[in-house]
Amino acid sequence: MPDLSELIGHWGYPAIFLFVVLGNLGLPVPEETILALSVYLVWRGELRWPLVLAVGIISAAAGDTLGYWIGRKHGRTAIERYGRRVLATPERLESVWRFVTRYGAPGVFVARFVPGLRFMAGPLAGAAGLRPFVFAVANLLGAALYVPYAVGIGYAIGYGFGAYVERIQRVEYVVLIGATILAAALLGWRALKARRE
Repeated sequence: MPDLSELIGHWGYPAIFLFVVLGNLGLPVPEETILALSVYLVWRGELRWPLVLAVGIISAAAGDTLGYWIGRKHGRTAIERYGRRVLATPERLESVWRFVTRYGAPGVFVARFVPGLRFMAGPLAGAAGLRPFVFAVANLLGAALYVPYAVGIGYAIGYGFGAYVERIQRVEYVVLIGATILAAALLGWRALKARRE
């Protein structure tokens, strides 16, 4: 695995844009890690805070918009056919399909914050026929709230643990461990909630 801090440090904002777009298209790219690491680099003085936020929001919205147009052009059949390549099981696709068609724009907005739903909401909203303007507003609002949350994690790491992290050569492992713990806690909470229901 390449050193993500060196990659972002070398390529800067275009690297952030590319990774976040690819993550929002459903490719296995650690977009949360990239955003958190970017703000950690802001803390180190290598990047600028407003630019990281702007690039993060634009790239998150752009990735979902690409997914929306793919879904609108090729429909649900193509999504079901190729969904397995991005770990979208038929059950998961059906669940997201019901969620997006039932809730529309609020469903697209909420999906931004749910791992596994984020990258499927755009294509399925397009396939479901959600109007482009409605999708664009929900998508942009979701990105505008989601990206500051993700970059806030990186800021907290830099502010709270920056001196310790500086001693570690491969920063992304610390961020990945933190993101893994957070994801495991979220999944455990969701599983417990689903079991209670």
